[in-house]
Amino acid sequence: MSKEDKHMKKDAKEEQLDSFRVDNEGQKLTTNQGLKVSDDEFSLKAGERGPTLMEDFHFREKMTHFDHERIPERIVHARGFGAHGYFQVYEPLTSITKAGFLQDPSVKTPVFVRFSTVAGSRGSADTVRDVRGFSTKFYTEEGNYDLVGNNMPVFFIQDAIKFPDFIHAVKPEPHNEVPQASSAHDTFWDFMANNPETAHMMMWSMSDRALPRSFRMMEGFGVHTFRLVNEEGKAHFVKFHWKPVLGVHSLVWDENQKIAGKDPDFHRRDLWNAIETGNYPEFEFGLQIINEEDEFNFDFDILDPTKLWPEEIVPVRKVGKMTLTRNTDNFFAETEQIAFHPGHVVPGIDFSNDPLLQGRLFSYTDTQISRLGGPNFAEIPINRPIAPVHNNQRDGMHRMTVNQGPVSYHRNGIAGNSPSTSTPQEGGYQHYAEKVDGRKVQARSDSFKDFYSQATMFWNSMSAVEKKHITSAFQFELGKVQRMDVRQSVINLLMNIDPKLAADVAPKIGAQLPEEVKQSKNPTPTDSPALSMMNTIFSAKTRKVAIIAGAGFDQTTTDVIKALEEAGVTAEVVSDRLGPIAGQGGKEIEALHTFLTSDSLLFDAIYIAGGKESVNLIASESDAKDFVREAYKHFKPIGAVNEGVAFLQKALAEEDLNAPGIVTATSKDKLSGFENKFVEAVAAHRFWDRKL
Repeated sequence: MSKEDKHMKKDAKEEQLDSFRVDNEGQKLTTNQGLKVSDDEFSLKAGERGPTLMEDFHFREKMTHFDHERIPERIVHARGFGAHGYFQVYEPLTSITKAGFLQDPSVKTPVFVRFSTVAGSRGSADTVRDVRGFSTKFYTEEGNYDLVGNNMPVFFIQDAIKFPDFIHAVKPEPHNEVPQASSAHDTFWDFMANNPETAHMMMWSMSDRALPRSFRMMEGFGVHTFRLVNEEGKAHFVKFHWKPVLGVHSLVWDENQKIAGKDPDFHRRDLWNAIETGNYPEFEFGLQIINEEDEFNFDFDILDPTKLWPEEIVPVRKVGKMTLTRNTDNFFAETEQIAFHPGHVVPGIDFSNDPLLQGRLFSYTDTQISRLGGPNFAEIPINRPIAPVHNNQRDGMHRMTVNQGPVSYHRNGIAGNSPSTSTPQEGGYQHYAEKVDGRKVQARSDSFKDFYSQATMFWNSMSAVEKKHITSAFQFELGKVQRMDVRQSVINLLMNIDPKLAADVAPKIGAQLPEEVKQSKNPTPTDSPALSMMNTIFSAKTRKVAIIAGAGFDQTTTDVIKALEEAGVTAEVVSDRLGPIAGQGGKEIEALHTFLTSDSLLFDAIYIAGGKESVNLIASESDAKDFVREAYKHFKPIGAVNEGVAFLQKALAEEDLNAPGIVTATSKDKLSGFENKFVEAVAAHRFWDRKL
């Protein structure tokens, strides 16, 4: 799909951004003041070998701008990537909210989404073990609404006053700035062990949810409990969800670590390429609703951000879909400068008393002022609402608006009290009139003090494979912790979640099992099937398959490529050289990768083409067998036909050829239906029951 086709119809936000876009192609070079420049190669000097002169204003402007090009990176979520798109609601939600963008299915509300890691710096790798940010800015006709969430539904702490402590603990240790983008170190696990409210989130972060296959294949959650309010003023408690249409899928840990070296931009590249090729990422918008009168009818506190609402108890109602259709024009101007804030709401959406959310309502404005140079960050093009802006705010660093008239205050008579406030009937925001009564205290409700039951529920919800991965994650992470007392403290904590998990981890890290185990209070359901990624959607669409082929590949190869592409799979040829490769019958395919420039890590499956000449060329490549073996080790589908099967036999052990996910054919009779079987294998994602 061409860029022209994709951009035929612009939304309101893109039209607004048009006035800020500059296309330099075919233009004459100027200074920032619009002065045409005659030379941009040499600074002004007193003689060809003399000193540079201070009067060279062009040099000074250019260098000064360069010296100030970098702004402070985000303290958390520094490593991010974003894209534009739109949101449409399926049906009017008038009964539960008056939010305008949730009423009319024909309206496409522009959005910008930023995905991110939490702990690492801007220069860290995409595929680290970490929580992923999933934040969405809706440019609605009533103003901007920001849903600032993560790919996990709970968080480490319950009260925002502990957020600086948690981030200090997970960041590189201050004495040596090590390790980068990793939680496998002493201070992080010391914090976890000494703050048992982290137990539930600890299980999520040690699970495969922390290793997403793609931004396009991970869930998003608002984390906190919010309120939806309708026109009559009736409120419901709500949790927000994003459900990826492609399902929720992960990488494996060994693969994750190696990709960080092979392609540290793996997730960025995946999202960019998907949009550029028209494989637009889609996420359904879901709501969990609880009536206000049912607030205390659960064995967990619905305001506790370390707790989720099990979907078996409070079902997710899918009410709309978001589609990402356009990449950024400029990473810095858009992705880096976008400013999210959970306090950016529209009429019909309000807050709860979640103490972590309450703190975030202060923190985000404060940090944007520091990062973006003052209070006018809302005037940066990517942050500007499409709704008109009229208020009495003036001045400040980087002010873009040129306000007219003498009045900069409210109330006034000179301008007829303009701009004037709006009634709720006119669209003015009205806070929900919640009755609040209580003494001022620094305390935590007893209903927040059950730290372990949902952590146990998460563990009980995992498949055997997922449990194995979580156990290995604890063994790896705690194996990096140097202090024995910290390792032992984490084992003590794990005993409260599941004694067998603790018993499997303890001997690997030199720790002992404690005798005494605290019992969880208020047990939730023993499991929640919705938490297991084994119960997700499986599709071959947008999967990436390596076609291993050399000159002289057989005619079946092009049939396989065609079948894959018809199923929505991206097939890319890996060969001994780049460029066009001629096969039997005169057909050609384009090799985009060699074994030097690529790796099986970067593909979801591999196919080995038949053809004697082709296989001989591939066999001469020293890395070709390793390419296949590593794909097998990472449980990926492998297909081969004719002479390609013989190569597969040399790469794998005899017993591995009959392993799950190995699809082969060596005769015309068996070739019938091969393509469909291989596509089905690609859709299955991984074959976890493969013996290694």
